[in-house]
Amino acid sequence: MEQVSRKVSPTVRLTRAGIIAALYAALTYVFGPLAYGPLQIRPAEALCILPIFFPEAIPGLFVGCALANLLSGYGIYDIVFGSLITLAAAAITYAIGRMLKGNLLSALLGGIPPVLFNAIGIPFIIILVSPEESMSAYMLYFGQFMLTQSVWVYALGLPLYFGLKRLREKQVKYVM
Repeated sequence: MEQVSRKVSPTVRLTRAGIIAALYAALTYVFGPLAYGPLQIRPAEALCILPIFFPEAIPGLFVGCALANLLSGYGIYDIVFGSLITLAAAAITYAIGRMLKGNLLSALLGGIPPVLFNAIGIPFIIILVSPEESMSAYMLYFGQFMLTQSVWVYALGLPLYFGLKRLREKQVKYVM
């Protein structure tokens, strides 16, 4: 979605990545323990739509997720693997945005990687860290993550997408 003629300085890109990381972590911390576990209240996931617009959102989301997961009860596994899941999803969302050039389909398809990757990967982390959990709980957790991720990525992420798209169309200069 980033226009070829639009030159963005490395300082602006680094600042934008830092803002995204800070927003993700702060929006997660606000919800405390409710932001972790199989039913996550994590509105920060709406930011996962940002790689459609900004390539620097990829490392920003990765760092923000790593910082947010420092408070997770799932320890180093969630910090490392949860953040890597976010990194992979953000990279694919960026690729979708580049291929589809910012139309509605890019937003709809761009939301699939964060929803699907989290729904597939995070239940494994929960089962790995919680010995009382069994693989039979995986499908339940998968469904719960599909639901909660879809709510945050689409119900909050799509309005964010349309707001940023509108600003771009009006050629409003903004850092975020």
